[in-house]
Amino acid sequence: MMRNRPLVLTTESARHPFRQSLPAHVLRVRDDGAPPTRKLADDDKDWKLFALSFCAFFTAFYSFIF
Repeated sequence: MMRNRPLVLTTESARHPFRQSLPAHVLRVRDDGAPPTRKLADDDKDWKLFALSFCAFFTAFYSFIF
């Protein structure tokens, strides 16, 4: 007796059985163009955190001494 089953074409990158069972359009990678650029305004976030932490520690330490 012949079984009717859909034709499954797997790719080399789909090695896991679950990924092999997925349709081909699910595994297809879309190219949306150039990657988004980073904002330059967020580059000074580390310095701001350092300055805020330093000032908070200095204020707390100074208030306990005097």
